[in-house]
Amino acid sequence: MKELTQEEAFARIRLLRSANIGPVTYRQLIARFGSAQKGLEALPDLAARGSRRDYRPAPANKIASEVEAARAAKARYLFHDSPEYPALLGAIESAPPILTIRGDASLAMKPCVAMVGARNASAAAVKLARDFASGLSKAGYVVVSGLARGIDGACHEGSLPATIGVIASGIDIAYPPQHAKLQEQIAAEGLLIAEQPPGTEPRGRHFPSRNRIIAGLASGTLVVEAAPKSGSLITARLAGEAGREVMAIPGSPLEARSQGCNQLIRDGAVLVQSPEDVAELLSGFDGVPRSSFQETATDYAWEPDEDYDEAAGTAIADLLTTAPVSVDEIIRQSGAAAGTVQMALLELEIAGRLERHAGGRVSLNAA
Repeated sequence: MKELTQEEAFARIRLLRSANIGPVTYRQLIARFGSAQKGLEALPDLAARGSRRDYRPAPANKIASEVEAARAAKARYLFHDSPEYPALLGAIESAPPILTIRGDASLAMKPCVAMVGARNASAAAVKLARDFASGLSKAGYVVVSGLARGIDGACHEGSLPATIGVIASGIDIAYPPQHAKLQEQIAAEGLLIAEQPPGTEPRGRHFPSRNRIIAGLASGTLVVEAAPKSGSLITARLAGEAGREVMAIPGSPLEARSQGCNQLIRDGAVLVQSPEDVAELLSGFDGVPRSSFQETATDYAWEPDEDYDEAAGTAIADLLTTAPVSVDEIIRQSGAAAGTVQMALLELEIAGRLERHAGGRVSLNAA
């Protein structure tokens, strides 16, 4: 990685904060134009070709205020191509291009295990989570969790200082408020990670995004106690989709808070009963996800100097509906070059007309 100038770092933050720019689009723009600065300059024209003529990138003064807020919070930015960026997290399909962090970044480079569970956890499960986290940290693992009430908090407490807290708010917002002291302790002794800009209060849509980071950092995810349809099961699903191990501690079929774990085990998660079970299972993980999304990412690439066929771009837009379809399928049906397809999709997305889905699928925005 060549040294990142302050101007390019600022442009990267501004690019990612601009409307309709997600992780995939961000990577494609930098690959296509060679830098965030050039990608920013191209945004209005790309949006216009996607039928939106009033597009403006994120205001520079707003980004300057964000950077100042990050400094005030004693946080720093971690970019996708930094040597400190965790390799396992970078392997997931929607890896966050920019994180804000406080604490010891090297923890994310060590063997990590995610531990998640119910907010309204039983007393027995809270103690179990704390004991498992302590045992795993003594076995050389860093425990990753989401700083929520219940199981998450117990996992952090049991594994300090070998713990990573991933929050759904900005790096300077303590959530939940009762974990303000724990969050500060993790920032001081472990590692605190946020994807949202400083000052961002947590919203419902931020938690699934937070969960993908928790799952992405770890070679496996352990669910301690969870009801059906809980956020913990979303984290477990994301871990499985990324080719990581999914583990669960079984519980009584009469306890509603155990039904999620029991369902995971029935669906193929590994049943574990001790920290040693977890360590033994993850000891065989070689750092390569079993079903890597790297292959999907290569489908997104194109040669920066490839000619763009605008007529083909219009035809590509006509192939799309609100039903998700893979980019590979669009390339096959259109007969257009991969670069032409990707540029047409970029234009539609920046204009707010395209939505991206897991597995490299896209659709027209239903709104």
